[in-house]
Amino acid sequence: MSASYPELTDRGCWPRQSFIADGEIIAVGRSGRPDFGLLQGRMKLTKPADVRKARAATPVRLMVFDLLSDDGEDLRNKPLRERRARLERLSWPPGCPVQLSEVLDHDVGHIIESAKEMGLEGIMAKRVDSRYVSGQRSRLWLKLKFERTQEVVVGGWRPGKGGRQNSVGSLLVGIPNGSKLQYVGRVGSGFSDRELKELRQRMDAMARKTSPFREVPAADASDAHWVSPGLVGEVTFGEWTDAGKLRHPVWRGWRLDKNPQEVVRESE
Repeated sequence: MSASYPELTDRGCWPRQSFIADGEIIAVGRSGRPDFGLLQGRMKLTKPADVRKARAATPVRLMVFDLLSDDGEDLRNKPLRERRARLERLSWPPGCPVQLSEVLDHDVGHIIESAKEMGLEGIMAKRVDSRYVSGQRSRLWLKLKFERTQEVVVGGWRPGKGGRQNSVGSLLVGIPNGSKLQYVGRVGSGFSDRELKELRQRMDAMARKTSPFREVPAADASDAHWVSPGLVGEVTFGEWTDAGKLRHPVWRGWRLDKNPQEVVRESE
């Protein structure tokens, strides 16, 4: 993480005392909005020369939104309003790629309407009396999305055709269900040229002989290559079919911050 984002390692950009905070790294596109696809170009880089080039082309910033520990004191059982107040009292040096996320205490309908007009993907709603729950989801924090997204685990791929015959045509994806993956479909659109180039190498490195899925339709499995289910990605999609498959999924990017065990089917 530090090698990929050296601009966030400057000690002068952080409060002096020991603390643990939660936040999200974002890349801002030309529209002035966070661009998840743009961030993909920074995620996997570790070679100094590659990082320097990408840093110049795609600057990032860290949006900090919660405080878990302050000078050794565990704050996770404190209400959000108190954690946030203490987060804001920390001394955050100006002119750095680190900033606090904005908190809006207004009518949720008006916030959603404004966010849609701005072209944002959604908002995060949190109860002000909620505690911080590590490693699991809480009903006191709700993601209100304007488009449907789903985290998926990659379990295989199918060869492409035409201009993509030597590359990956589509990824076979699923959601963990016990020791296997529940197959939810294949996704073949949304990849950049660079992602397609890297994808085949990554898939070959993770190859295995047997399917990690419980069951895959014969048409999808006929020419499939199986891989170890260790990588998580995210797709947008139209809806869930009656058969439990993703309708019209489009690749959104890798979720390197997620483990396969954390992936669950998003609520309707």
